[in-house]
Amino acid sequence: MKGSFSVPGDYIYFKSQVPLHKIPIGSKQWRYYDFGPKYVPPLICLPGIAGTADVYYKQIMSLSNKGYRVISVDIPRVWNNQEWIQAFEKFLDVIDVHHIHLYGTSLGGFLAQLFAQHRPRRVKSLVLSNTFLETSNFSAAMPWAPIVGWAPSFLLKRYVLTGIRDGPHEPFIADSVDFVVAQVETLSKDDLASRLSLTVDSASIGPLRLSDTFITIMDTNDFCAVPQELKDQVTERYPGARQANLKSGGDFPFLSRPDEVNLHLQLHLRRVGVEAQPELVQGTNRDVAGESSSDQNNERGGVDDESKDERRDYIGATNENSGSTNENESPLALETPFLGSFDNQILRNVHLSNDE
Repeated sequence: MKGSFSVPGDYIYFKSQVPLHKIPIGSKQWRYYDFGPKYVPPLICLPGIAGTADVYYKQIMSLSNKGYRVISVDIPRVWNNQEWIQAFEKFLDVIDVHHIHLYGTSLGGFLAQLFAQHRPRRVKSLVLSNTFLETSNFSAAMPWAPIVGWAPSFLLKRYVLTGIRDGPHEPFIADSVDFVVAQVETLSKDDLASRLSLTVDSASIGPLRLSDTFITIMDTNDFCAVPQELKDQVTERYPGARQANLKSGGDFPFLSRPDEVNLHLQLHLRRVGVEAQPELVQGTNRDVAGESSSDQNNERGGVDDESKDERRDYIGATNENSGSTNENESPLALETPFLGSFDNQILRNVHLSNDE
C-alpha cells in the first residue's frame, strides 16, 4: 500500500454527479447510491468487509450510462445473518424495489446468496465474485470473535487490512488497494465490528431455488483474501453457472479491472433478460441533478443527499478546464472514456466458459 493516497479524478467527478442517499429504517442507517433509469430492474451491489457503497462507482458510472439502474449499498450495522435478511428486505420495501439482481463480492457475495436462499421470490439473478458458502473457516481463524464488539477501532482496522495483500502490485491493482484502504478509514468501530461479526456468525448457504443459469461466477485468477478452496466450493455448488474468469485483478477487480467487470455484468444482465433503456439516460441524469432535497425527503422519508451546489461548482470547473460541452449531452460522458458502444467493446482478455 502506498504511503499517500490521491483521490482519483473520475471518483471526484462521480461524487459531483451522483447523489449519496442516507436513510434511517428502524434502528439501521442505510447509505447508498441509486442511479440509472428507475423503470429498469436494478443491479444491487454488495461490498465486502472493507468496502463501502463508493467502491462500485465505476460500475455505477458505466452501466447507468448504458441504460441500466445500479444501486450500491453500504452494509448497515447488523450483527447476525438473520438480522441482515430482515434489514435488507425492509430496505428494498422502503425504496420500492421488489425484484432485484445482486452482485456481491467476498462477504457481499455470501450475503447475496443468503438473501436469495431466504427470499427467493425477490432475487432474479446473482453475480458472485471471490466469495464463499459458509463461515466456519473465518470463525476458526478469529478466536476472539466473541469480544469483537469490545475491540478498539485501531485493532479492528488492522485486522481487516491484514487481509488485503500488500504489494508489489501492478499499478491498477495498487490503486484499487489504496482506494479501499482509504474507505476503511471512513468506517466506524461499530461498522467494522458488525461486518466481522457477520463473517464469523455461524451460517452456510443451503440450496437455492434460483437456477444455475441465472448465476454468473466472476473470480480473479491471481490472488484474493478468500482462500481458493472456498471459491472452488462456490463453483462446485453451481455447476451450471456461467464462469467469468479474470486473469488478474486482486481482491477488488471492480476497481482494478473495471472494463472487464462492467462487460461481464452487462453480458449477465442481457442474458437474464434485463433490458437497458439508454434512451432514458439523459432524462435520468437531469432528474438526479435537479432533484431538491425536499423532494428526496418526501419520497424517501428523510433521505440526506449530497449538496447539489458542490456538484454544480464542480461541473463548472470541469467545463472551464475541458472546454464547452453540448448542453444536451449526458454529463456522464465527460470523464468516462471507457463508456463506448457495447458492440465496439474489445473482448480481449474476457474468458467466458459454459456459453449457451
